[in-house]
Amino acid sequence: MKTDSSLLQQHLDYLKLAYVKNQHSDLAQQAGEKHWSHVEYLRRLIEGEFNEQRQRAVQRRLTAARFPVVKTLDQFRWDWPKKINRLQVQNLFRLEFIGQQANVIFLGTVGTGKSHLATALGYAACLEGFSVLFANAVSVINNLTAAQKHGALKSELRKYLRPQLLILDEIGYLPIDQHGANLLFQVISQRYERGSIILTTNKAFKQWPTIFNNDSTITAAVLDRLLHHAETVLIEGTSYRMKDQDEAQAAR
Repeated sequence: MKTDSSLLQQHLDYLKLAYVKNQHSDLAQQAGEKHWSHVEYLRRLIEGEFNEQRQRAVQRRLTAARFPVVKTLDQFRWDWPKKINRLQVQNLFRLEFIGQQANVIFLGTVGTGKSHLATALGYAACLEGFSVLFANAVSVINNLTAAQKHGALKSELRKYLRPQLLILDEIGYLPIDQHGANLLFQVISQRYERGSIILTTNKAFKQWPTIFNNDSTITAAVLDRLLHHAETVLIEGTSYRMKDQDEAQAAR
């Protein structure tokens, strides 16, 4: 016959209540010493379990997001860009655009913080319970191209369609051929009004035909879907990565 204690451990293992399993005895001792009520003991036990499970879920979402480096809004240097709408950016961190299946586009020259802000938004979304995936635009095309050759395009596409928020980084840094443009269009069109996209680019929209092999038709189709429900954040300035060099030259 199993004892009451061993049955309790078995049940807690089955329910995956690790915090309750590890802490119920110690908390029971504290409850006796501090004269907690039964409700107070239960509240503290469940609160501990809730916090542990929530933290594990956040960590799973962060791992699934595949951020190259975790960035936060607190780390952003507001004094570096020559021009940026700070209130607009801070309002985006309310994350209402995700519930609206709307998009965010960070547009600016190289090194002005576009990827930082995109990653910070994705990180904030993970903390609030949204599923996120960060991907370089060229890598997306390469992955889809490889999958198509092996007859696995649909399953690879689902990887980019499933998350509530997809971050497409660095569109426009390298030209895209016709086949790549078609694949990227599939991702964007199938997410239209179904899931949000954050996109970073160094090209003004009027220059986008040069990104998509000068195909005005597919460029128009991509922009139509991206911009229909979108907020564009313009960032002007010089590259922050050149900051040390600029400061050294100024000191001479």
